[in-house]
Amino acid sequence: MRSFPTFKEAHLPGAEAPASEDATSMQPVDGLEPVARRRAMLVIILGIMVAVLDGTIVNLALPGIARELQASPSHAIWVVNAYQIATLVMLLPLASLGDLVGYRRVYLVGMAVFTVSSLGATFADSLGTLIVARTFQGLGAAGIMSVNAALVRLTFPSALLGRGMAINSMVVATSSVAGPSVAAAILSVASWPWLFAINVPLGLLVFTLGMKALPFNRVAPAPGLRFSPLDVALNVLMFSLVFLGVDRLGVREGGAPSSSAWVILLAGVAVGFVYIRRQRSLAVPLFPIDLLRIPVFALSMGTSVAAFCAQMLAYIALPFLLLEVYGRSHIEAGLLITAWPLAIVAMAPVAGRLIGRYPDGLLGGIGLGLLALGLGLLAALPAQPGNADIAWRMALCGLGFGLFQSPNNHTIVTSPPAHRSGAASGMLGTARLTGQTLGAVVLAGVFSVWTPHGGRGPVVALVLAACCAGVAAVFSSLRLKTTGPHG
Repeated sequence: MRSFPTFKEAHLPGAEAPASEDATSMQPVDGLEPVARRRAMLVIILGIMVAVLDGTIVNLALPGIARELQASPSHAIWVVNAYQIATLVMLLPLASLGDLVGYRRVYLVGMAVFTVSSLGATFADSLGTLIVARTFQGLGAAGIMSVNAALVRLTFPSALLGRGMAINSMVVATSSVAGPSVAAAILSVASWPWLFAINVPLGLLVFTLGMKALPFNRVAPAPGLRFSPLDVALNVLMFSLVFLGVDRLGVREGGAPSSSAWVILLAGVAVGFVYIRRQRSLAVPLFPIDLLRIPVFALSMGTSVAAFCAQMLAYIALPFLLLEVYGRSHIEAGLLITAWPLAIVAMAPVAGRLIGRYPDGLLGGIGLGLLALGLGLLAALPAQPGNADIAWRMALCGLGFGLFQSPNNHTIVTSPPAHRSGAASGMLGTARLTGQTLGAVVLAGVFSVWTPHGGRGPVVALVLAACCAGVAAVFSSLRLKTTGPHG
């Protein structure tokens, strides 16, 4: 196998040179030593936690923000959309930049931008200012998310990488659903600007620790890799138009989507056609077509998109089911839904130990089968279920999701060559956000046909979620037929 020379990352101002720059230590190293590994993982966990959490932490405060800043609810939703779009469109460009200049640098600059923009959001006195600050927050979060998994791969030796991915996946999964709970706790004692202010000291801490703890890239960039402004612009335009198009499809006027939604979506598809065609001619494409040609990688991406679509369908539909159909209080509903992320936490160390002993495709298929079963059982709840009936079904979903996510992420990160770790890491985040966006759009369509208040809409959504989980299980199981260690 061809070995790449050690890649010395250019230093940030004030950063110390890596200790491995002497002639005897320039050989490839498999992970960090235990103490250094724990420090690096602490930084990685804290960073991905705040980046994922801020995607949903504002939802609960939107009505109050709209009132205080004298904005309409339709305008206030852009406080959420600006963050999501900015994150989505820059994941792949920043992942590619990480391959080129170092994951550590992209991560630290992303954390700096996230922290400064959080301060701007804290003192925003108008909706426009807040949306701009949230856009820059999303850009900073993209820097953190785009290289997150690549840094985990550098931090852990290959023999322990499964456990590292399990820890990382657990943090992502729990953070993605903890936003409303964290927001409720903060808003019970403070006003909405504190949702952003809390990021400032945490961001400073992570940045300071990261300067010393995060590992440097150990292999050279792929030959032919370059950072093209045109490719970045096409990537941003494609994802932005598609996101806006599918988002507007959920806005129904007279029972049908607005015509502008289809125009925007078709424009995004057209830009995407030009963009992808251009990428096919590049030796190292920004949109990693080269990685999608790896069968196990492509199947893992399909698995991730379908699974996160199922998750989003369920997470949005379940509160309607619990509050309006079964008459649970907000506290009761919150506690019942918490059984899902708690089960993910419980399953994470188990999944980490199973990685490497059994094929990732098998573990993912079993986990997604359990998720589909749990979602189907939630859809089939009796008219007056007890709390225990609901809780164990939630826990079954969480156990299944926890068993799927870590092995699937492990395959996505490790199936490409080391010099394309950044691109793989960016695709991991892109698959998650794409699946969640697709789930939200499908749910909007369901609720436009079946009201969420009568019970039929949430049940239909859960049935569709179970179907998406089933599709994801098929994708995962198909990996068993592919060659390679992670099939």
